[in-house]
Amino acid sequence: MARLQHRGMTSEPWRVGVLFSTTGFMAVIEETQLRGTLLAIDEINAAGGIDEREIMPVLYNPASETSAFGHYAKRLMVTDDITTIFGCYTSSSRKAVLPVVERLNGLLWYPTLYEGFEFSPNVIYTGAAPNQNSVALCRFLIANYGLRFYFIGSDYIYPRESNRIMRGIIRSNGGEVAGERYVGLRAKPADFLPVMRDIQELRPDVIFSTVVGDATVALYQACADAGLDPKVTPIASLTTTEAEIRAMGFDVGEGHITAAPYFQGSGGERDASFVSRYKKRYGEDEPTNMCVEAAYFQVHIFAKALEATNSMDTDILRPMVLGSSLDAPQGRVSIDASHHTSLWTRIGRANRRGQFEVLQQSRSAVLADPFMIGCG
Repeated sequence: MARLQHRGMTSEPWRVGVLFSTTGFMAVIEETQLRGTLLAIDEINAAGGIDEREIMPVLYNPASETSAFGHYAKRLMVTDDITTIFGCYTSSSRKAVLPVVERLNGLLWYPTLYEGFEFSPNVIYTGAAPNQNSVALCRFLIANYGLRFYFIGSDYIYPRESNRIMRGIIRSNGGEVAGERYVGLRAKPADFLPVMRDIQELRPDVIFSTVVGDATVALYQACADAGLDPKVTPIASLTTTEAEIRAMGFDVGEGHITAAPYFQGSGGERDASFVSRYKKRYGEDEPTNMCVEAAYFQVHIFAKALEATNSMDTDILRPMVLGSSLDAPQGRVSIDASHHTSLWTRIGRANRRGQFEVLQQSRSAVLADPFMIGCG
């Protein structure tokens, strides 16, 4: 059990768990989430910490293995006596950690878009729910490219559930799914050859991708090699960020579309300052992305709640988190009673510089509707 600390009685650091992969096929994006987390922790500590106590991250590398996430979450909570964990990218890894934090009453901060249809009192969801990205993306694509979609996803929970949701949105807007394929999480370029043949035969208007990790690079390169023109048949994604565009090559990513709460440069002066600090720490050629930004702002929301409660006890900390808000790089965000976050909706097109030009955005943060109650 977490020991309650009374204000001013100890100088021991606040210890938090951090679970992101720095090796394996998901490192291309999870390493950026780790960077966003550590940047926020450094900023808080440089400002004096919380009640003059630094936040100390206890890091483990699950190496892109789903089972390792559950293993390390248990180690953090049982061996390391830690109650708050920042981590996970894939829904599979989140679901591996979920029973651990629920059984031991921890709090997982999850900074990744996901398929919705979940609520846990032991998770704070700071990535986008489907109503905050899929709905606007579908309508934009139908209005600008056509009614026929082709689904390609990595073969695990999120892509299959995301495609189920997107299929319903497409049909309700008069479109259709012309084809659907899944590849392994460790898919190589050769695995996309039959997919390219299928696409060339079916000639869809849009390719909707929920491919993740290193396989994203292989997909986009396969489309380029097959001669598909993004001006005519773009890849539209919820999961392709500036990190994957950088990995595949700016020329390969140019013209393709992503829906996200945040793109580098989309949030005004506050974002410009965030980007500057990120680049100063990690290098001028390192871009930010939606996953970095969520990983970053969720630590600051946690710190505000910790400052107000002076306790890491989940039952004390959690009520202060719910209803809280923050001026994040993307704009003002807030966490509601459903444990989800009101986020901005943006649609961007990748350019030759590896950045996304915003084509459409919401006027303010969009309330999360993880069960799609208001989207029927």
